[in-house]
Amino acid sequence: MTELARLKFYATQPHPCSYLPDEQATTLFLDPSQPMDAQVYAELSEMGFRRSGDHLYRPHCQHCMACVPARIPAAPFKPSRQQRRILKRNADIQVRAARPSFNEEYYDLYVRYIEQRHADGDMYPPSRDQFSTFLVRDLPFSRFYEFRHEGRLLALAVTDVLPNGLSAVYTFYEPCEERRSLGRFAILWQIAETARLGLHALYLGYWIKNCRKMSYKTQYRPIELFINQRWTMLT
Repeated sequence: MTELARLKFYATQPHPCSYLPDEQATTLFLDPSQPMDAQVYAELSEMGFRRSGDHLYRPHCQHCMACVPARIPAAPFKPSRQQRRILKRNADIQVRAARPSFNEEYYDLYVRYIEQRHADGDMYPPSRDQFSTFLVRDLPFSRFYEFRHEGRLLALAVTDVLPNGLSAVYTFYEPCEERRSLGRFAILWQIAETARLGLHALYLGYWIKNCRKMSYKTQYRPIELFINQRWTMLT
């Protein structure tokens, strides 16, 4: 194990929460001078940390514990009837791994996704600098998984491949292809890829009970939630 006790962390000042309208949020960051090491990242993910760009972070709010880290253990996962229909519906999609990079095809899809699905969020309006800073990082464990149908890019899953699992950093997809349920399909594919690689779990970030945008995460069962400093499985 890495000497995590020797790592330095910094907390932000309280700021408006992105998910709960009347709450103030504080974020704990790993010292940015610490090299982005996959083993350190994996061990911190076991404690609820996530990656955004070049930073590892987790919520550190004084009066709120609504953000609960969530992961899907790959081995016992069994898709529901609805999820099996989504898998069948997207059986014609090919997935290819690529190193993170900026190109107009990726960015055009990202713009359409943000403008049509998240125009009310803090990532609107999209910009090239935002896209690059958030997603295009030259890290040895980061992958761009391209989801294509007959060559056309339908979705891109930004995923970190760690010793203990895959971490779903961000996924964006073609908003006009609603019938395919591409966001859900990307999660199902990443769970299957986690199992194929012999890794433990797909890390899905934070689940917030009272946030509608987070409710989809508990549709994947069994799910493990990080509560009271330990992972608890819900079946």
